[in-house]
Amino acid sequence: MNKNHDTALRLAVHDVPVLPLRAGKVPFGNCPTCAKNACGGRPDMKTPGPCACPAPCHGWAAATTDPGVIGSPAWARAWREAGGVAYHPGGAGLTVVDLDNAEAIAWARASLPATRTVPTTRGEHWIYRGAMQGANAVRPGVDIKSTMAYARWLGPGTGTMAVLPDVVRALPVKEPAPVRPVSVSVPSLADGGQCPHRTPTYLDRGIAMAEHRITAATSAVHATVYRTFLAVLSTHGRCGCLTETHTARLFSAAQAKGETVRHCTDAWTNALTTLGLTHG
Repeated sequence: MNKNHDTALRLAVHDVPVLPLRAGKVPFGNCPTCAKNACGGRPDMKTPGPCACPAPCHGWAAATTDPGVIGSPAWARAWREAGGVAYHPGGAGLTVVDLDNAEAIAWARASLPATRTVPTTRGEHWIYRGAMQGANAVRPGVDIKSTMAYARWLGPGTGTMAVLPDVVRALPVKEPAPVRPVSVSVPSLADGGQCPHRTPTYLDRGIAMAEHRITAATSAVHATVYRTFLAVLSTHGRCGCLTETHTARLFSAAQAKGETVRHCTDAWTNALTTLGLTHG
């Protein structure tokens, strides 16, 4: 068909998932059937929807090793218009450290183990065996292309490919933001009477369990924080046993999981509103 198509087939034989690139190094847009993500894909094309479309849709998610798909009529137009070939490094069990300038290359030579390198237009690709989550701008001039990402195929490169080192795996990990103190509305005991929950053991156990629920969340953190605030307020909000010290513990647990102060405050306020504990 053309040299890009032939290159794609050669890579696919070696279990490297490929896709066509338009001129300008960007993937082809979604086909008419998938336009505006009608099939369920996300607009940023980072997560494919439940799509059975045979066209090269959804960016990196279109990458394939199936020669029948690569040579299919649905891909023929894309290959005729393609400006190059891309591949999904994570799908091939690889990670590409994309070094965009001379300063980034100098940092890599001083900080990373030697591995296979490929010259690019402005810098180099350093390729390691092993996959990880792709991430952009992990440091000045450095991107990571692996799972949920694509890299342009620029040739096999030179050098022996090394195992993905921990120093690269650690690059996307951000230092946790400092926990900021907050002041939020704490329901007061409306009738001024004795709170039935005002015992250190009962209340502390409840707050500790709430903290653990937030800390243990591995997904849907936003929803977990809201549900936890709702549970705490439903038990302790009407009798007035909560203090700002208790809410600060809950907010600190949420912030340690990456939640912002604004989200914590909104979740707390929404929980108060849901339970009818706001004061007009």
